[in-house]
Amino acid sequence: MSAPVRIAVDAMGADDGVAPLVAGAAQVSCEEKSHIAVTLVGDRDAIERALSQQRHDPSRLTVVHAPDAVCMTDKPREALTAMPHCSILRAARLVRDGQADALVSAGSTGAVILAASDTFSRLPGVRRVGLAAVYPTVERHGPHDDPFALMLDVGATLSCSADDLVAFAVMGSAYSRIISDIEAPQVALLSNGSEASKGTAAIVEAHRRLAAAQPLNFVGNVEGIDIPSGRVDVVVCDGFVGNIVLKMLEGVHVAAKALARNAADSKLRYKLGLGFLSRGIRRISTLTDWKQYGGAPIVGFDHAVIKAHGRSNARAVRNAIKVAGKTVERQLVQQIRRGLR
Repeated sequence: MSAPVRIAVDAMGADDGVAPLVAGAAQVSCEEKSHIAVTLVGDRDAIERALSQQRHDPSRLTVVHAPDAVCMTDKPREALTAMPHCSILRAARLVRDGQADALVSAGSTGAVILAASDTFSRLPGVRRVGLAAVYPTVERHGPHDDPFALMLDVGATLSCSADDLVAFAVMGSAYSRIISDIEAPQVALLSNGSEASKGTAAIVEAHRRLAAAQPLNFVGNVEGIDIPSGRVDVVVCDGFVGNIVLKMLEGVHVAAKALARNAADSKLRYKLGLGFLSRGIRRISTLTDWKQYGGAPIVGFDHAVIKAHGRSNARAVRNAIKVAGKTVERQLVQQIRRGLR
């Protein structure tokens, strides 16, 4: 058997504490076909208490103690400076030092990016790293009918140059090809019109460069209306716009659930109408359920980093760990390095 893929998981800092992180890791350890080994990093006592309530394979799950954790309400830089042995820094150092192959965290996005920046190096040609996110679409993508497409950046780099947008396009294409098995992912810039002349100066210049980039499958600009339709596999934008779009898409899932709940509590005619619409509402809810994907990458570092949602449950954590394993097995970082070259 080949050596296991080793994933370091920051077990602290998520909205619901250690329980969902530990449960997701325990589930991975019990999967017979998986060859992922997980190291949970955080408060040993809290992790072991949570582990005692989960079925797990101790041969594929270890614990590394870290006494401190960065909370969602902390200022990331101040917290990392004050807590040099916190869980996210300790987990990142395990990866840097070769004791793990990839990093997964559901903690503060700012803290994860800063910890990775302090610990890892950027790939040659990357000025700013990109925080990607998967988002639900109507169209299916790739040979496995993946219901998600990729967007970056969604918050790491608020204001992007043309260089940044081009790098994001290359890195996003590599991720989509490797993780979603799409042979030639369609990549587009998010703008206020499909014409090459539309958008900010950075978008126009990036469009010019990407149109000449081979073998990148650049298809031009898309508008906001094209995002949920799934017209393309990778949408490239700056982090300010991307974060707003991502939060809006997450709100669709919340609204669909609220619609069903409110209708069920209302008058009889609404309940009857809900009965007719229930299949459609369930489909919307399923389509917009990010938990089935689990996490998305922070690209541009020389090690793989997967950021899980702060509200991740055990299922989402399990899937984030498996995505991290896939990035290692399929050599995502090496593929991005070659693409940027």
